[in-house]
Amino acid sequence: MSETNWLKRLWRGGGEPEMPPTPPPEPELPPPAEPDVPPPEPGPAAPPPPDEAPIEPTPDEMPPPARATAPLQAQAPAPAAGGWFQRLRQGLSRSSTALTSNITGIFTKRRLDDDTLEELEDALVMADLGVETAGRMVKRIAKGRYGKEVTEVEVRVALADEIQAILEPVALAMPERRERRPQVVLVAGVNGVGKTTTIGKLAKQQMGAGRRVLLAACDTFRAAAVEQLQVWGERNGCPVMRAKAGADPAGLAYDAFERARREGFDLLLVDTAGRLHNKQALMDELAKIVRVLKKIDPQAPHDVLLVLDATTGQNTIVQVETFKDLVDVSGLVVTKLDGTAKGGVVVALAERFRLPVHAVGVGETIDDLRPFEARAFARGLLGLDAAA
Repeated sequence: MSETNWLKRLWRGGGEPEMPPTPPPEPELPPPAEPDVPPPEPGPAAPPPPDEAPIEPTPDEMPPPARATAPLQAQAPAPAAGGWFQRLRQGLSRSSTALTSNITGIFTKRRLDDDTLEELEDALVMADLGVETAGRMVKRIAKGRYGKEVTEVEVRVALADEIQAILEPVALAMPERRERRPQVVLVAGVNGVGKTTTIGKLAKQQMGAGRRVLLAACDTFRAAAVEQLQVWGERNGCPVMRAKAGADPAGLAYDAFERARREGFDLLLVDTAGRLHNKQALMDELAKIVRVLKKIDPQAPHDVLLVLDATTGQNTIVQVETFKDLVDVSGLVVTKLDGTAKGGVVVALAERFRLPVHAVGVGETIDDLRPFEARAFARGLLGLDAAA
């Protein structure tokens, strides 16, 4: 599949975030006797005291992001060597190395008997596919092969086919609801999963597709999250609505929705808190955000994305169960697949919850968040070529 088609599948976005230029080093302080030497540049302004609300620029002070007029293909970056599949395979290398090395050790001139099937099931469990999923896959692998001598390549191809069959029903692109203007997307996830970075990347891709995007920093209890979203907004040329620390997140979400409607934005991305150590408070907060959004539009939020960190392995199962109790999760984004040997958890998530997996992240750049594709993922996880 071409690089352009990949970009079109993920909300038809593309492009890399523009990093702000590195500030020049400050000049050394001149001696007092030489007033002609210019003084050093002032450092960054200190943040406002916590009890003061940051002054938000008015709509007149903040220029709206310009609509892209060039076609999507012109905005897409030049394909990296090897294309997206190679980046995906490289990102999954830790998972595939751990899994395939175990399979290689099991199937070295051996028949497929009870002992080898048990060892294969153990290898799949260790790859975080889950006990139930691993058991069902091994039973399907044994059909027609039991008692026969098989190679590790045959087993890897058969496993990739089984995984692809599990993933294909959930490999769905994120919906682009142009009939809803603005489309309101609530983004949820525990702290540290890459939620705010995912929002920034999605915003950049959507702006590259010509949509006007507004961000709402509704994790008001975590200053770092607000600041990080502000940085992404500045990089993307995208306005960010924020409030003072500890402000009511629901009130901010309501104001952001009103502004998005009033100023004709196409998409509102709402960042939320992820404090699972206080589940009741989080439940009340998310429920209130949803409730106030529905006062403006009974269908809002139109989508609820749950961002998951693949490095947490089977703990993602608990996270999905928890957030499904809090909000109506409509789809998943799985990040940090490049930093773990637990990539098989995506298979366990797909078989257990049947929720759409919209995108996966295998790196830090804008191009490393891409639409989820079942065959590419299955082949990458088993260390196979795309054509295998």
